[in-house]
Amino acid sequence: MVPLLLVLLLILLLFGAGFALKMLWWIAIAVLVLWLIGFVARPRGGGGRWYRW
Repeated sequence: MVPLLLVLLLILLLFGAGFALKMLWWIAIAVLVLWLIGFVARPRGGGGRWYRW
């Protein structure tokens, strides 16, 4: 009974990690798209950077 519970716990842990990593990939893609839009749509006559940092 204990090995079965350990295997189920391991499966649940790996599923949670995989879901979190997939969400991190989507967040990274969204940030990249926002950065590219800001890079293309920056002011032409200004200082060049559209972000503060």
